[in-house]
Amino acid sequence: MAITDHTSPPTETGRSLRREVGLIGLMWASVGSIIGSGWLFGAKEAVVVAGPAAIISWVIGAVAIVLLALVHAELGGMFPVAGGTARYPHYAFGGLAGMSFGWFSWLQAATVAPIEVEAMIGYAQHWSWASGFQNANGTLTASGFLVALLLMAVFVAVNFLGIRLLAHTNSAATWWKIAIPLFTIFVLAITHFHGSNFTSKGFAPFGAKGILEAISTSGIIFALLGFEQAIQLSGESRNPKKDIPLAVLGSVAIGAVIYILLQVVYIGALPGSTFVHGWANLAYAGISGPFAGLATIVSLGWLATILYLDAVISPGGTGLIYTTSTSRISYGLSRNGYAPQLFEATDKRGVPWFGLIIAFVTGVICFLPFPSWHQLVSFITSASVLMYAGAPLAYGVMERQLPNWERPYRLPGGRVISPLSFVVASLIIYWAGWDTLWRLGVAIVIGYVLLGSYAMYARAKQLPNAPQLDWRAAQWLPVYLVGMGVVSWQGGFCTNPGCGATNNIPLWWDMGIVAVFSLAIYYWAMAVGLRTEEIERNIADVTVVDEGGH
Repeated sequence: MAITDHTSPPTETGRSLRREVGLIGLMWASVGSIIGSGWLFGAKEAVVVAGPAAIISWVIGAVAIVLLALVHAELGGMFPVAGGTARYPHYAFGGLAGMSFGWFSWLQAATVAPIEVEAMIGYAQHWSWASGFQNANGTLTASGFLVALLLMAVFVAVNFLGIRLLAHTNSAATWWKIAIPLFTIFVLAITHFHGSNFTSKGFAPFGAKGILEAISTSGIIFALLGFEQAIQLSGESRNPKKDIPLAVLGSVAIGAVIYILLQVVYIGALPGSTFVHGWANLAYAGISGPFAGLATIVSLGWLATILYLDAVISPGGTGLIYTTSTSRISYGLSRNGYAPQLFEATDKRGVPWFGLIIAFVTGVICFLPFPSWHQLVSFITSASVLMYAGAPLAYGVMERQLPNWERPYRLPGGRVISPLSFVVASLIIYWAGWDTLWRLGVAIVIGYVLLGSYAMYARAKQLPNAPQLDWRAAQWLPVYLVGMGVVSWQGGFCTNPGCGATNNIPLWWDMGIVAVFSLAIYYWAMAVGLRTEEIERNIADVTVVDEGGH
């Protein structure tokens, strides 16, 4: 039995997503999402929090993302469907868990395009004609808001032209997005590199806590996110079972290497005068555009010009593909019965048009409570990792309940890597700090109100796609969400003084508690996950085509 999307989904248009994307298009969709505004800001933000030991933060972050990507690679090959990350928990745990992780998935995707727009506008302050788009604190002015709205509209307009043109557009932009960071690494390494910078003020001046905080709060995990874009486009892949695992793992490898090298050359190229008062007080002219400003003060003005141009192209490419992803996730939510079937409606080019419109509206709304790049990073990181945490749980159930299902890529040591990746995801969420997590909690409640209301309406009206909520299979989920919130509240990770965290649990003890708690939740979820026939029912509801067995 092979898994595909219906050739004719039940929409008013009677049209489906088109399978037109090859391996390069899939991989470049993920790489293009990974190499975005994170490379423009991440190295500077990380070194301020962790000092030169930020290199260790990047390595830890890369390992964490690789663990999660490995799990996604197997699931993506098994179930090549549009909006895959929103569907895996639905298959394994039923309606309530699926609705929850689907909301986490949509929430992170919908907020990435706005943050990329803010990055574009932030770097554009270098030019006099754009200097009035931001206030001194980095928030948008009225004219900046209008420009942000226009850029969001451009993302949506390109998406309306169809997935084939989008893949070609993104592939071209991604070649540029890879070339410019690599060129920057080469130029800074051979012209301005001071090995003494790594030890002159201490390699790890803020200790282990600084190294771990940097992973979630300075944009490291945010920068490395994006590998799942190939999975979100599975429903439009020409050869998904072969190409999805290659695209996922290949994109993570490319992104991790580039980001670690960028951190090394950034630290090494800084003049000693810029951190004479300590890494926490790093300062130089043009630091609001860290790499371009650095190129300027070391007399590489020509490189700065290229970087200011790239500061429009790189975030623009990432925002473009996340707008695509948002509409595909809402398409998947609708197919699972959590959102109105209007989200499945596609135009003559196979584009889910209503999902794109909602992605635009959501992006514009995000500029209001989170009007600067830095304010959105920790929030998106936590929402993203919470989304990713559903995959190890779904993998564990699938590995036990569907052992003979076709797997184009089989994860070696999956029974160890799966719970380990869930623990790592929980730690990353915890490191984001209480001031981020309580806001995430509010967003989760809003999601439950919106999606839960529709689910109950669909069941009351006996609509054909009304979801089975399967409360028993998801009984661990509220305990996990509340438990993580309590540990964060009682712990000491907090990015702003006076955020409300009590610091009652000492460092290391808190992470031990998170690890043990996460393992308990993992094996609890394994014990109550759906049975084989129930999983196959969930899959068949939206994606099965019988080919004589699996």
